[in-house]
Amino acid sequence: MSYPEYPEQVYHRDEGEVSAVFRTVDTPPELGVAGGDAMHYLATKATTKGEFGLYRVEMSPKAGGPKTHFHKTISESFFVLDGTVRLFNGVEWIDARKGDFLYVPQGGLHAFRNDSDAPAEMLMLFAPGAPREEYFEGLAALADATDEERTEFFVRHDSYFVE
Repeated sequence: MSYPEYPEQVYHRDEGEVSAVFRTVDTPPELGVAGGDAMHYLATKATTKGEFGLYRVEMSPKAGGPKTHFHKTISESFFVLDGTVRLFNGVEWIDARKGDFLYVPQGGLHAFRNDSDAPAEMLMLFAPGAPREEYFEGLAALADATDEERTEFFVRHDSYFVE
């Protein structure tokens, strides 16, 4: 009999353990202000032991977003929770609405933005997990960075922007 292929076993005890992590909906965001531009760290690389990172992004009206880029080590997925998020799939911009999903494998060109007059909200999933919190928190400091410092920051965080 043939069985479906599963990933390599990482838990080796014969009994389960209590290890779940719960986060309430009213937990304040780690970055920004709830109801505006905000980032919620739902599951970080540390929380998931490197398996994935999951973030809830709140975008104010006309918030814009990052330019077209790709990652060499992580995939990125987007799930729209509310509003309209413009997602770039490497070929065209798509007005994604509540319930729409986009998966971008390593090397895939992508971008996102909120160009609408209304707030928008989405989930971003990175796999495997990466220290994206350091990336999100470091973006503000780039305003005063040299071109060399900016380039080093993006390479260190696996973000390769295209013109």
